[in-house]
Amino acid sequence: MSDPMSASFLGLPLWLVVAIGAVALFGVFQAYYWIGRFLGTKLYESRVGRKIGQKRILAVENVVRRWGALAVYGCFWVPGLRHSLPWVAGVLRIDYRWYAVASAMGCLTWAPITAFGLYAVLWGWLRIAADSPTIAIGVAAVVIAALAALVMWRRRRHRRESDA
Repeated sequence: MSDPMSASFLGLPLWLVVAIGAVALFGVFQAYYWIGRFLGTKLYESRVGRKIGQKRILAVENVVRRWGALAVYGCFWVPGLRHSLPWVAGVLRIDYRWYAVASAMGCLTWAPITAFGLYAVLWGWLRIAADSPTIAIGVAAVVIAALAALVMWRRRRHRRESDA
């Protein structure tokens, strides 16, 4: 596996791409907060709010009310919350200073861990592929099958919840 510090993407060192990504993600999180704060509960009736669903929005509100800035940090690690919780935090008008600190900490930890983790997985799979293409294809097939099963399971669960 090659050295992560010598890796590059589009001619830039990987660490710089990750740093730029973290700063951009921080900017997006600030925009989410201020959009939520400005639009308030009107956001819940928007197309995005309807797609998420009132039940889920209320669940996110409860998480934000209970955990505050810690929920903002935690949402980085939960795919569904990552882009819905920040605007709910804005709607609820949690203290912006704590929100900014929590989102900065989230960006500083989530972006590098995710980028370098994906880098390690990709290079690990490529190393397997170089040693044994058959095993690499098998590994890819198992991963794809597991992802397909997860998607089907979630859709069935969502259908059952909407029927209830």
